[in-house]
Amino acid sequence: MAATGRKHLVRDFNHFITCYLCRGYLIKPTTVTECLHTFCKSCIVQHFEESNDCPKCGIQVHETNPLEMLRLDNTLEEIIFKLVPGLREKEEQQELEFWRKNQPKENGQAENLRCQRFGLPDVRGDGGGDDGDGGGDDDFHRSDPQIAICLDCLHDTGQSGESTVTDLMKRFIRCSSRVTVGTIKKFLSLKLKLPSSYELDVLCNGEIMGRDHTLEFIYMTRWRLHGENTYPMVLEYRPRIDFG
Repeated sequence: MAATGRKHLVRDFNHFITCYLCRGYLIKPTTVTECLHTFCKSCIVQHFEESNDCPKCGIQVHETNPLEMLRLDNTLEEIIFKLVPGLREKEEQQELEFWRKNQPKENGQAENLRCQRFGLPDVRGDGGGDDGDGGGDDDFHRSDPQIAICLDCLHDTGQSGESTVTDLMKRFIRCSSRVTVGTIKKFLSLKLKLPSSYELDVLCNGEIMGRDHTLEFIYMTRWRLHGENTYPMVLEYRPRIDFG
């Protein structure tokens, strides 16, 4: 007779799937690359507003910008969603409710912006992307909560000969709130026809944003907290500045 194995309960894995800071299940689990400790994305970013050290082991993550040392762990996120029934649906519902409450209704002002709709720009190497023709890549992430943003070029970088980065023909776009800064950078590189080796910084309120930050996260933690800010959210881009 075959031996029956012990049935594992979710609580048996809680040590591995809960956040050290909030003690809840890891939401958008984000790992510190210096020490490999993982936290909820919102928890660790909020912690780094006050400290450059890992909250669990105390190691200094970065002298000036610890946010650059964070990486999303999508595999762990999927494991947690499989282990905890209903967690994914609960988080998606909370996200939708947040956007319903906080995103202004589109009116004549939004129409005047003539926002270009796109989901994920096609960055798979075929030179594609949404060109505003209403088809193709325009369907990516269409079912996600949408956010309108304005992409402004910072011309005064203090560097000589930096003329490659220019203004976009269409500065106002609408896209999925789950699009990351890394994707925005690829979108800009395609639209501005930049060399693949060319590095850009994307900023919000003068602060450089990490490439794994989503637009939703930036809106909630950087843009919305400034009461004077209007809609749409403004992101600025410039050539990457080497402070070394």
